[in-house]
Amino acid sequence: MCGLCGILVSSQITVGREVVSNMVGTLRPRGPDAQGIHIEPGIALGHQRLSIQDLSAMGAQPMVLRPGGPVIAFNGEVYNFLELRKELLAERDHAFRGHSDTEVILHVYDAWGLEGLKRLEGIFAFSLWDPIRRRLILMRDRLGVKPLFYANSNYGLAFGSEIKAVLAAGGVDTSLNEQAFAEYLWYGNSYEERSLYRGVQALKPGHWMIVENGEERIEPWWRIEEWLERAPTANTPQEAAVQVREALDASVKRQLVADVPVGLFLSGGIDSSAIAASAMNVQSHPLSSYSVGFDFEGGVNELPRARQVAEHFRLNHHELKIEGANLPETLMTLARAHDEPFADAANIPLYLLCQQLGSDIKVVLQGDGGDEMFAGYRRYAILRNTHWWRLWPRMLSSLLRNGGERGRRLARIGEATGNSDAALRMGLLLTVETLHDPPEAILEPGRRTALSSSTDPFLAYRNAAGRFAAHDPVQQMLLTDISVQLPSQFLTKVDRATMAAGIEARVPLLDERVAELAVGMPSSWKAHGMEKKIVLRNSQRGRVPASILDGPKTGFGVPYEHWLRGPLHDFSRDMILNTGFLQQFGFDRKSVECAFKEHRNQRRERGFLLWKLLQLALWAQKDA
Repeated sequence: MCGLCGILVSSQITVGREVVSNMVGTLRPRGPDAQGIHIEPGIALGHQRLSIQDLSAMGAQPMVLRPGGPVIAFNGEVYNFLELRKELLAERDHAFRGHSDTEVILHVYDAWGLEGLKRLEGIFAFSLWDPIRRRLILMRDRLGVKPLFYANSNYGLAFGSEIKAVLAAGGVDTSLNEQAFAEYLWYGNSYEERSLYRGVQALKPGHWMIVENGEERIEPWWRIEEWLERAPTANTPQEAAVQVREALDASVKRQLVADVPVGLFLSGGIDSSAIAASAMNVQSHPLSSYSVGFDFEGGVNELPRARQVAEHFRLNHHELKIEGANLPETLMTLARAHDEPFADAANIPLYLLCQQLGSDIKVVLQGDGGDEMFAGYRRYAILRNTHWWRLWPRMLSSLLRNGGERGRRLARIGEATGNSDAALRMGLLLTVETLHDPPEAILEPGRRTALSSSTDPFLAYRNAAGRFAAHDPVQQMLLTDISVQLPSQFLTKVDRATMAAGIEARVPLLDERVAELAVGMPSSWKAHGMEKKIVLRNSQRGRVPASILDGPKTGFGVPYEHWLRGPLHDFSRDMILNTGFLQQFGFDRKSVECAFKEHRNQRRERGFLLWKLLQLALWAQKDA
C-alpha cells in the first residue's frame, strides 16, 4: 500500500513544490520507503511508497507512461494485473519497463480508456491525470477497501488517501459536519461520503470522480446490483460450498503475490482459519501468523483457538499481549491516523500487531468481510423471524429495561427487530443506542434540539432500505452491511490501523471472485435457524478442524468497558470532562458525570458511549 495526494489546480494559480511536499509528508507512515512528487500545468501529485511489487525504481510513483502522457498516483493492489498485462502484451504497441501493477493501470487506460479501468480487480484508490484530454480521474475500488478523500482548497480540488493530506492543502472548510456528528454519536463513525469536517468528503466505494475541461461528475462505475443480477452458478448449497472453497483458494493465491514476505493475522475464527487453509493449499512453505490477547481475564481470549489453528497448519506463530495501562499513547496515535473520531476499539490490537511485525513482514492477510459476506452475525439469524418479532409488546420492553443489563439488551433487540421501518430496524441493530435513551440525551437541551432538528442519524440506512427494498430482511441487512457498514467502519479500521504502522492488509474474503459468489447466493444458504455462515463452514470441512468450524462465534472483543472502569478511568475522565471539550460540542457535564458513575459502579453499561466521547475528545485535542 501507499499514500497518494494531489491538487487539480485552478486556472491562473501556481502550486509550489512546498505545498505538495507538505501534503505528501503527512502520509509518510503509509509509505516509508520512498517519496515522489510530480507537478505540471494543471496538476500536482504526491506519493509515499510502500514497496510491495517491483521494488526497483521502475515501480516509483507518481508514474508517467511516457513524456506528456498519462500520470498516476496509486494506492493498493490490482490482483488481476498479470492477466491484463498478458493481454496488453499481445498488442504490439505496449511495452513494459517494469513489472508493477501500477504500470499496468496506465497501459489499461491508454489502450481501453475509461471502460478499461472497469476491468480492474483488487483493492485500490488512485488519481490519474490525462494531460491530452485535461482529464482527472479519481477512482475507488468496488467495496471501499482503500480510501480516497477530496475537498475544495486554496489551490483547487485537493485529494488524498487520508484527510490530513487534504487539509494540508490549506483553505479547506473544517467546521463540524452536523450530520456526520449525529451519526458518530449513534454508531461511532460517520457514513457514506460524509466526514466530521464539513468541507471534506470521501469518494464512495465503486465510484469515480471525473473532472474534464472544468466539468465535474461523480458517478458509480460499479454497483453491487451487478452481482445480484447475474444468474447463479450453483444450484444447491453443496455446490456453492465447493465453489467458495475454489474461489477462496484462487483469491489467496493471487493475494500472496508480492516481492516481500506475506503474513497472516489469525484470530482462531472461521474466517482467518479458512484463509490459512487456502494459503497452505496453494503454497508449500508455512506463513508467519500473528494473534493477540488482552490483560482482562473476563474478556474474550482467542489465543488458544488461534494456537490450535496455527499448529494444525504448522504456521510460524506469534502472540502479543495488550495491557490497558499502556494505551493512552496508542490511542492518541490512532486518533492522528484516523483524522476523525473512530470508536471501533478493534483498531488497537490491529495497530499493535502491525507494530510487532517490524520490518520482517510488510503484507498481511486477514479475515475482515467474512461476516458480512457469509452472514456471521447473530442479527442475520434473528431477522429470519422478523414477522414474529413485529408482535413484540411495548410493555415488555418497559419491564425488561428494569431487569438489569441483560434485560435492557433483550429489550433493545426486540424493539429494533420488531420495527416495521426497515431503516430503523437495520440502524438500531447496528448500535447499542436506543430510541428510548438516545445518545443526544447527554447534550445540553438547546444543542440537542438544534442537532435533532437538522440531522437524521438513520440517513444512510434510509438510503440503503430504499435501494434494497425488493429483498427479504436478511438479504437486505447483508447488502446494507456490505454497502454501508463495511466501508465506513470495518474497512476504515483495517486501513488506518495497519497503514499507521506501514503494513499492507489484504482481505481475501472480499476478493471479487469470492464476494460475487457470496452476494449472489440466497441468504437461506448462509443463515438458517440459528446457524450462521453455513456455506463458508461447509466449504472448509476436511480442511479446518471441526472444533473451529462448529465452535461458538466469540467475536474479537476488545475490553474497553473494563479499561474505562480501571486503567483508563482517570485518563478518560480528564479528557472528557475538560470544560473546553464539553463546551465545544455542547455536552451536559452532569449527564456525562452520571454516565461515568453508572459505568464504574456497574449500575449500567455505558462503555460504548464513554468510548465514543473519549475518541471524540482525543480528536478534538489533536485538532486544537
